[in-house]
Amino acid sequence: MAVNRVPVLKRCRSLGMDPIYLGISKKSNRQLKRANRKMSEYGLQLREKQKAKFIYGVLEKPFRNYFEKAKKQEGMTGENLMILLESRLDNVMFRMGFARTRKEARQIVDHKHVLVNGKQVNIPSYLVKAGDVIEIKEKHKGSQRYKDILEATGGSTVVDWLEVDAENLKGEVKELPKREAIDVPVDEMLIVELYSK
Repeated sequence: MAVNRVPVLKRCRSLGMDPIYLGISKKSNRQLKRANRKMSEYGLQLREKQKAKFIYGVLEKPFRNYFEKAKKQEGMTGENLMILLESRLDNVMFRMGFARTRKEARQIVDHKHVLVNGKQVNIPSYLVKAGDVIEIKEKHKGSQRYKDILEATGGSTVVDWLEVDAENLKGEVKELPKREAIDVPVDEMLIVELYSK
């Protein structure tokens, strides 16, 4: 699998976004040295796409597949795209506060620690549906790792469309999120324009 080795804070600076959206509370003190050139329309569109890919940890091909899927659904393509990205299992784990970052959530899913409706799922891109119950496997619930994670997150990332029982490391998807409930700094309309060329 392709791995991006550019330091996270450096990428955040170049995309002009706050690392808090990735679950990272560090701040970079450096300023990005940018020439005072006006960014082209294409440049702006590309930056929004890169931002969305970076936040959700999705590579180009799967991202394009999400876009094609969003186009086929009824409603606004941009909103559908954001909802699809938000309903990935690794993102839902992060939103429930069972991981400090989306990267860590992806690793937890990869390591087969997660049950969806009682069945083991180890695919980070698995799309959850309304009514799905997600929990950490019984044998991992007592591990120090999850105690540390819960202490660090403290339920701060939990959103309205999820119901979480942090003590039992269990949660339920009450409904799929609406675009207003998704707090990522991405202008999805620019992504739609980019792919519509």
